[in-house]
Amino acid sequence: MMNFLSQCTSGGCGAKIGPNDLAGLLSNLPKFSDEKLVVGFDTSDDAAVYQISEQLALISTVDFFSPMVEDPRTFGRIAVANALSDVYAMGGQVLFALNLVCFPEKMEKQVLSEILIGGAEKLKEAKASLAGGHSIYDHEPKYGLAVTGQVDPNKMIHNNTPKIGDSLILTKALGVGLIQSAVRGGMASEETEKVAIASMERLNKYAAETMADFSVNACTDVTGFGLLVHALEMAGDTTTLVIDSEQLPLLPDAYHYAEEFLATAAGQRNREFIGERIDLTSVTPAFQEILFDPQTSGGLLLSVSAQNAAKCLEAIQKNDPVARIIGEVCEREEDQEIIIL
Repeated sequence: MMNFLSQCTSGGCGAKIGPNDLAGLLSNLPKFSDEKLVVGFDTSDDAAVYQISEQLALISTVDFFSPMVEDPRTFGRIAVANALSDVYAMGGQVLFALNLVCFPEKMEKQVLSEILIGGAEKLKEAKASLAGGHSIYDHEPKYGLAVTGQVDPNKMIHNNTPKIGDSLILTKALGVGLIQSAVRGGMASEETEKVAIASMERLNKYAAETMADFSVNACTDVTGFGLLVHALEMAGDTTTLVIDSEQLPLLPDAYHYAEEFLATAAGQRNREFIGERIDLTSVTPAFQEILFDPQTSGGLLLSVSAQNAAKCLEAIQKNDPVARIIGEVCEREEDQEIIIL
């Protein structure tokens, strides 16, 4: 089978347009008000939410990218796990999805078949229906989903509504981007790559179902903008997130690769977006790369009531054992949105 990974200049969530460029583009769009659109793109939340009734709202999101792994079926699984995460982060249930496919005309069609089979496997695991899709020929293969979910508007979870005193829980280990860079450079061990792939394939469905039983005040999925930018969005205008770098769950060898300066282009874009808004002078260069590292199909970042945090973590760890409490939410300290210990 043709090496389809070699056809791509970038892959996974590391291919995302940088947050600086994206913010500039979105600011120029004309505004249209619809009172039923209760969540749009203006708050940088994880998905759009459209209210149908007092007890029902639809969640809509879309995500696709080029490959970051060699095996087509594995790529399909990762792309779907990643696309579904926005619904889970909003506290919603996935209903159905549409395939989005870009594929080179000259590439073996068996490759595309394997991608779609992998994606369908994950949709089946999520108990979500595949309802169709759209495909075009392109110079590079790309795959993802347009996803529709549902949520009770009264139980919807935003990404920027943490409460002072909350604990922060991260459900997956960091370092996917760094490990994929090492894989491309022929430096990563087979075992390290295997663990990273298993993490990317992992649905956030299980953590989301568990968190529904606890007082979760804010939630987001950590993807291409890295932990630090997503945490910055969570802090909003009124709180400061204090993150303990020693408590961060890391994938095997991720810190070693960061020490070897295997920085990613997307990580650099995330760093440029943060600029001087966060004081990183006390953080080692390697840990800085971990904080900026783009995560493909990363975990959920939860802001949970402190009195329930330990029980919530214990429950989540039954299915996602790497989950950790990584910090807390505090009153805003001057202009510091995030403090790294």
